[in-house]
Amino acid sequence: MEGKEEDVKLGANKFNERQPIGTSAQTKDYKEPPPAPLFEPGELQSWSFWRAGIAEFMATFLFLYITILTVLGYFRSPTKCASVGVQGIAWAFGGMIFALVYCTAGISGGHINPAVTFGLFLARKLSLTRAVFYIVMQTLGAICGAGVVKGFQPEFYQLQGGGANTVAHGYTKGSGLGAEIIGTFVLVYTVFSATDAKRNARDSHVPILAPLPIGFAVFLVHLATIPITGTGINPARSLGAAIIFNREHAWNDHWIFWVGPFIGAALAALYHQVIIRAIPFKSGH
Repeated sequence: MEGKEEDVKLGANKFNERQPIGTSAQTKDYKEPPPAPLFEPGELQSWSFWRAGIAEFMATFLFLYITILTVLGYFRSPTKCASVGVQGIAWAFGGMIFALVYCTAGISGGHINPAVTFGLFLARKLSLTRAVFYIVMQTLGAICGAGVVKGFQPEFYQLQGGGANTVAHGYTKGSGLGAEIIGTFVLVYTVFSATDAKRNARDSHVPILAPLPIGFAVFLVHLATIPITGTGINPARSLGAAIIFNREHAWNDHWIFWVGPFIGAALAALYHQVIIRAIPFKSGH
């Protein structure tokens, strides 16, 4: 009987660090990780650094391959009812991000997007060296992914726009820019929330579930903004499709798909770090 009572006590105290919902964010024993240095020379001698870049290249390659093929399949269908529809295109983008973040998060962080990399860099989550390397590899992967799709059906690829992002007729460049800013804000804010180290320390399920809300955010943003810009929110995706398609109208609005996502990512980083986490106001910062 005494043994059972002892077991009950141990069970009751096993999770005594937990706090009621609504107050658990006030965990006192959590320590903020130090900011990443701007330059870390030792990274260049580390295989994990190069492996991470290769993972970003491969993930972005697969992302463009599947998503652009889905877009072209939508246009190839004899009727819209026989195609996957806009919802199917949105699921392809969101689903691939879900799968690829799951696969690469433990290797490179699973960015697959220069805007995500830029936002995390502003929050000092990675070095400038790594951020630049990731963006280069993401861009190269996107170009190769779109190139493989064009290799399958070059004439049809060119005829149907090659999945390149442009501002749709009836919308202004300002509308397109705004859609890209807000869409990228949604994505990068979700990334920050899903990968928050403090939440990971408090709730063990958060890092396991992280790919799901990130992929779902991509899906929802595509549902909203495909009719406006075709949905960029990823400069590598936009650049890869534009380079392989390479028509004048694809380049006319291309700046929107870099400026918009980078502004949206910067705003998301600022909101999460300053407003949500209040890091600048904490002692030692």
